[in-house]
Amino acid sequence: MTTNGQVREFTFRAILLGVVMAAFMGAANAYLGLKAGMTIAATYTTAVVGMAVIKALGGSILEENMARTVGSIGGNVASGAIFTLPAFYIAGIWLPFYGFGHYLTATAILAAGGILGIMFVTVTRRVLIGEKDLPFPESVAAASIHRAGQAGAKGTGHLLAGMGFGALFTMLSELKFVAAKWQKILSAGKGSLLLRGPEISPAFLGVGFIIGPKLAAINFSGGVLAWGLLAPAAAFFLNYNDLGAVADWAAEITRVWRDYIRYMAIGGMLVGAFYTLFKMRKSLAQGIGRSLSTLGAGKGAASQELARTDRDLDIRAALATALSVAVLVFFIFNRYSGSLPASLVAVVLMIVLGFVFAAVSGYLVGVIGVSSNPTSGLTVSVLIIVAFIMVLMGLEGGSAVSAVLIVAAFTCVSVSVAGEMMQDLKAGHILGGTPWRMQLGDVFGIASAALIMFLVLSVLHLGNIKQTVRAKIADLDTAGITEVAYDGSHPAIAAGTYSLEEIRAMIPERQNEVLKANAGFGGEKIPAPQASLMAVVAKGIFERKTEWILILVGAFMGLAFILMQVRSPMLIAVGMYLPIDTSFAIFLGGAFKFLLERRMEKGKIEGEAKEKVVNTGTLLASGLIAGEALIGIVFAALAFFEVGLFEVFKRPPYWLGLIGILALGIFLVTRSMRGSRK
Repeated sequence: MTTNGQVREFTFRAILLGVVMAAFMGAANAYLGLKAGMTIAATYTTAVVGMAVIKALGGSILEENMARTVGSIGGNVASGAIFTLPAFYIAGIWLPFYGFGHYLTATAILAAGGILGIMFVTVTRRVLIGEKDLPFPESVAAASIHRAGQAGAKGTGHLLAGMGFGALFTMLSELKFVAAKWQKILSAGKGSLLLRGPEISPAFLGVGFIIGPKLAAINFSGGVLAWGLLAPAAAFFLNYNDLGAVADWAAEITRVWRDYIRYMAIGGMLVGAFYTLFKMRKSLAQGIGRSLSTLGAGKGAASQELARTDRDLDIRAALATALSVAVLVFFIFNRYSGSLPASLVAVVLMIVLGFVFAAVSGYLVGVIGVSSNPTSGLTVSVLIIVAFIMVLMGLEGGSAVSAVLIVAAFTCVSVSVAGEMMQDLKAGHILGGTPWRMQLGDVFGIASAALIMFLVLSVLHLGNIKQTVRAKIADLDTAGITEVAYDGSHPAIAAGTYSLEEIRAMIPERQNEVLKANAGFGGEKIPAPQASLMAVVAKGIFERKTEWILILVGAFMGLAFILMQVRSPMLIAVGMYLPIDTSFAIFLGGAFKFLLERRMEKGKIEGEAKEKVVNTGTLLASGLIAGEALIGIVFAALAFFEVGLFEVFKRPPYWLGLIGILALGIFLVTRSMRGSRK
């Protein structure tokens, strides 16, 4: 590809396709991240779709690259959103979560934070892309997909097949043809164990397949620790003096996990996040040093003297954009904090820390790829630094919590986008793309994802609450219960006894709180572990009301994992925080990936043939995730608008779904193996 001259690259069809994919991948990653605490790299999916569509229209490889670049950024806007925005609800600040003012604030955070990340990348790109010691593994893989497409290779069929099966299974579950969950109490002496099967979820199966057996097993070990040891043991000792009085051991063990064990998991996540950063300390230091050195680089050469493949957005435009974002942050922060000096300090901290951590993010992506980039760990670090400085400046209470979460949210989106942008720029560099066009294209992708992201979060959150509350009230009606006592644990809701009629008249989130339905953000189906971590840490610093002893116990537990040289203490803690049926389903996907790896070993499949098998499996698994996410959002929207659905069975069978999900796992293995013969 020529380094100068005119090429078809920044075209309307490439940008339009990228914008659509950015919105779709953003919604899919939001769905997955809120439920499983993990997101997937959107690069491969958007590369395959972009290649198929653009090639069918007679476009160039650089148009394919542009569509992939714009499309993949949506998944990282979602990461920034799900790691921080639900924290405003979990911390008790945004009640209700949805409101037009909250929509504007959230959209401004996501759009401005994402664009700020791109501006940071314009400063750091040349040094990091040119660094020979950075392998950029996922960039090389994405570029290989485009090059393979030029040679006639196809992957769209695998992706669409996965999407079809993912959508079908989710529809069957939502229409009550199969049960998604199963649990049984196993009595042992005076106590009990709560057994749960894997959730019938194509998305979780796909996640486990993508991350592989080792990481899936580590994540599941956290669930086994929480649900097989800590929760039942704690429930036993808490009720030791009157074990016979426990009428429902399943509910009691779940309550103990929710009210006690998850705080321990948060302590483990906190230690795990910092340990992850500590392990990368040399890479972090090198990334910061090299990125700061770029501030004075390239001043001797005018932009027009550079080759097309080496031109970034104009540095003056980048600085002006960064200044505009700083002004926006100042006004938003000041609105919540009410402190002019604190707002000025917050802006300076956001710019400085944002640039440093965005540079670090770009460097780490060059080493380990976007999939392993510790975005949440970097964000927690920013949150703690800013929070303690704000404490020294006299901020306290709920306004301080919300103000600090604002800075954390801006920084999180910036860091997440910067990492993905650097990965895309490296892939573009390999293919002969134009940096400034890719950077400008990502602005459109960020804008499209930012405009819909808060709406997607709101639909998932409120849809789950409405569905759960409706079932809870129906159960109370059936049992003849007409009143519910509330303890006043939420500051915005008075303690007292509420009739079911009064509860029905409340907004969904108040219903959820009064009924203790454990739905929405931070609940059983949408645990949002990273956002919960942000909320707990922020509230703990400012309001000193957090269960610090449990967090401290979890931190020591995380330290013990480190001393035992456990591969990923953070992932164990995430497994403890998630419902065990979620981590079990992810483990099942990892088990099928293990079977695939064994079959490749026995068949002596190596080199290019092995790469084809792995790529086929990744596309199929990505399709499962995208298919479930798409249909899951549709059904959440139906619940949000209170649309009644036809139910096939009142008590759908779990075994039928289990057979189906096992068959789907076998399909993943066999279809992937066929890739070695193509």
